[in-house]
Amino acid sequence: MIRTENVTKHFGKVRSLHEVSVTVENGSIFGLIGSNGSGKSTLLRTLSGIYKPDSGEIYCCGEPVFENTAIKEKIVYLSDDPYFLPSCNMADMCELYRSLYPGYSMERYKQLVQKFGLEERRKIQTFSKGMQKQVSVLLGLSCMPEYLLCDETFDGLDPVMRQLVKHLIIDDVAERNMCCVIASHNLREVEDIADHIGLLHKGELLFERELDDVRTNISKIQLSFPKERCDEMEAKLNELQPLSITRRGSLFTVIVRGSEESLSGWIGEQRPQFCEFIPLTLDEVFITEMEERGYEFTKDFIG
Repeated sequence: MIRTENVTKHFGKVRSLHEVSVTVENGSIFGLIGSNGSGKSTLLRTLSGIYKPDSGEIYCCGEPVFENTAIKEKIVYLSDDPYFLPSCNMADMCELYRSLYPGYSMERYKQLVQKFGLEERRKIQTFSKGMQKQVSVLLGLSCMPEYLLCDETFDGLDPVMRQLVKHLIIDDVAERNMCCVIASHNLREVEDIADHIGLLHKGELLFERELDDVRTNISKIQLSFPKERCDEMEAKLNELQPLSITRRGSLFTVIVRGSEESLSGWIGEQRPQFCEFIPLTLDEVFITEMEERGYEFTKDFIG
């Protein structure tokens, strides 16, 4: 389990993290969402023990991480910009990782070399950016980590490789009870892999919750009514205190707190001509959440 308590980190006068508290259980995947500059990379580097927090605490397995070699041997951090030794190939990097991680598995390494189809003796500097990302993932997973920290790991991967990497991570979480944190500015990227989601903005964790709760506690509904009832029903729908409501002619689109089960009875009593519950994307959920908190999503999160 990873646990942070009120972690704060500054770089000079720039506040990168402010009192971030989060818990990630073993056997789970935590999706850390945020725009560029929100503090995601700083948090991952602090979790991995690269940075020391100015204040607050970080624990893995109940022990502090910073300058704790025994704990760091269980953590793999996949940087957005992976580092490789000059003029090295994958076999060279494999030997380096084996010297640093006691649990390194040569069997796993050889299996992944075959899966990714990479040339083991080719210099890594001649690989494309996407191929270098594959090498980084391959080496990291071969360490058999208990804690995997991924920083924009899917960027630069083609769709086939992106799915392969996701499946490899999911399998390790399920089979080895690995704890994984995936940081991304792309909501859709983590929507189909994470079971918990946290939103980091300007160094603050605005909220965290289970993904299933995020999806089930907000509903998007489209309804239509006879033209002569539309004004009456607009007022009626506003009684639900919707997070948003739009009207185009006789068609209403409403986003409201509550599950389909809890809202269906009330809606049925209004006798709509047409009614459909539409699944919300994670984008829509977060936009709704942020607008309710007074943030302009397109300005503050998309740039």
